Amino acid sequence: MSVVMCSLTMAPNVTEEETAVDEGLKVGKLIPQYASPVKHKILYLNLIYFAYWHLAAPYGVYLCFAKAKWWTVFFGFLCFIISEVGITAGAHRLWSHRCYKAKMPLQILLMLFNSVAFQNNVIHWARDHRLHHKYCDTDADPHNASRGFFFSHVGWLLTRKNKEVIKYGKTMDMSDLENNPVLKFQKDYAALVFTTFCFILPVGIPMYIWGETFNVAWHVNLLRYTLSLNFTFLVNSAAHLWGFRPYDKSIFPAQNLYVSFLTLGEGFHNYHHVFPWDYKTAELGNNKLNFTTLFINMMARIGWAYDLKTVPHSVVRTRALKSGDGTNLWGWGDEDMSNKDKLDTKIS
Repeated sequence: MSVVMCSLTMAPNVTEEETAVDEGLKVGKLIPQYASPVKHKILYLNLIYFAYWHLAAPYGVYLCFAKAKWWTVFFGFLCFIISEVGITAGAHRLWSHRCYKAKMPLQILLMLFNSVAFQNNVIHWARDHRLHHKYCDTDADPHNASRGFFFSHVGWLLTRKNKEVIKYGKTMDMSDLENNPVLKFQKDYAALVFTTFCFILPVGIPMYIWGETFNVAWHVNLLRYTLSLNFTFLVNSAAHLWGFRPYDKSIFPAQNLYVSFLTLGEGFHNYHHVFPWDYKTAELGNNKLNFTTLFINMMARIGWAYDLKTVPHSVVRTRALKSGDGTNLWGWGDEDMSNKDKLDTKIS
């Protein structure tokens, strides 16, 4: 339990360092795909936390095969899916981009799912993400991919924020989320909420329901947690470096199918940065690699999700012809498209 409480002093998107600005840092130019020279100040406490999680995770892999009950492994996988949906359908598509609207039961469910993920509270997560989209791959981007894979993946969480990130972060209008009672509850009771849903329940349920040992339950949960963190981080790193750019070849974000598979549909990143309001984050809602879209569609069917925003295929096709790199990732007009989709592309 002491480890749990210790972990809660720092979420992956730390906020304490925002006021501790390196006065010697030179102001960078807010131009895309640029990173001004900077001497990073390491946050050693964060480094210790991340080092522990990543050392414990391989031991969790060993326990999954050597000692863990199959119910524990399955439950860990279920917690992983729940936590990913809390990020993708909740913090990202619903609250950061407002791609759709959710009734109160779904908002509460997604807030709890997001708490299993423990990547800071939704308000801070969404602020950083909105900042990332507005100033993508500049000094005001919290995880500027211009600084390389390691920085955009996890280095930005191990060092003090750039002056520009802090400066422009204060200009972001977060009133829509700050006035949301569900998100205010998560923020105001963060220690209790994250302790309960990210650590106590995922560890306690295997122990008290089917007799798993604390050592196994703890490390399998840390494996789940570490994988969830890194898969989410791949959207900031790998999906900004490798892949196709069918819609805008001038930006870093790319279509990366591997990232989409690992993040339940968040790797169609070139499309997402061109059309960030589309609830699918993908041009055809490719449900084979987009579980999050399936989840939102299911919530829409029962009336919990509504006003789903999307982009006509004719508009998508026009943009691809105008500024894309010429790749044809989904094969417009092929057999996998519906008749309506084919008609839209012919019209364009």
